[in-house]
Amino acid sequence: MATLQVYNANKEKVGELSLSDEVFGVEPREGILHEVVRWQQAKKRAGNASTKTRAEVSGGGRKPWRQKGTGRARVGSSRNPVWRHGGTAFGPKPRDYSYTLPKKVRRLGLRMALSSKAMSNRLFVINDYGIDEIKTKNMQALLDRFGVRSAVLVADREATAVRLSARNIPFVSVLPQAALNVYDLLKHDFLIIPESDITTLEERLKP
Repeated sequence: MATLQVYNANKEKVGELSLSDEVFGVEPREGILHEVVRWQQAKKRAGNASTKTRAEVSGGGRKPWRQKGTGRARVGSSRNPVWRHGGTAFGPKPRDYSYTLPKKVRRLGLRMALSSKAMSNRLFVINDYGIDEIKTKNMQALLDRFGVRSAVLVADREATAVRLSARNIPFVSVLPQAALNVYDLLKHDFLIIPESDITTLEERLKP
């Protein structure tokens, strides 16, 4: 069972916390992480790309010339895909790219992403952000004290000051504990999470 230091907003040690090996001690596997990220990205795809077929392009109702006797290739419509201004053959149509991924695989991927942060010393547990007013400067100062540039900050939706203070800082995302996901954890270098959320996270993700 790994033990992490608990810090305050000034990066002063105020205690220790034992992490569950079932959640923060899972050996990361590239294949699982890749599959979960691929699933997340597929769900985000809008699927709005659309082209017109020969039946949807305006015009082309009259046969350009008679079938035989002209010496030219036979053609039935000026809107066939071969012609300029013709329809598109086998073009994209609106579709849903999402697919289902087993819940066990999704949870395993999240445990692996969290374990990766813990094993590489890129997980900071904090007792309080110490941000009571909306000031980007205060949030940037906190990140500088921890030596962090790219990070996911875990904060409840009610923590308005934390969310709004971080919204203009590049490479920083603020997520509630329930919204933690593999893609954001892998995209950012560090994870900063309040001590109170660790227990809830462990209870939610235990196999």
